[in-house]
Amino acid sequence: MTASRATSDVFQAVSDPTRRAILDRLREGRLPVNDIASGFDMSRPAVSKHLRLLREANLVREQKEGRQRFYELTPGPLRDVADWAESYRALWAANLASLKRHVEGRKKRKGAER
Repeated sequence: MTASRATSDVFQAVSDPTRRAILDRLREGRLPVNDIASGFDMSRPAVSKHLRLLREANLVREQKEGRQRFYELTPGPLRDVADWAESYRALWAANLASLKRHVEGRKKRKGAER
């Protein structure tokens, strides 16, 4: 798999709220698939499809122990998402600073009107 394809898969994987919720649950540690599935209002096969996509994006690792399958988070590929979001930090900071100036300016004008 090419690096750009892997990055695309990570973004595709985290675009779905169910898959993000699965990743959130796995932050606490590895879980058997039945425990993961019990937290969702969908069939176990539907949860398994989400887990497959997460596994293909290298965001989770599957381990078979006897008849059970355990999943654990492999957060390394999330670095691409974090780096992408970080590139917007300056924009967010500028917008928040602008909003702050606007709100503070309104407060000063209202105080002067009284």
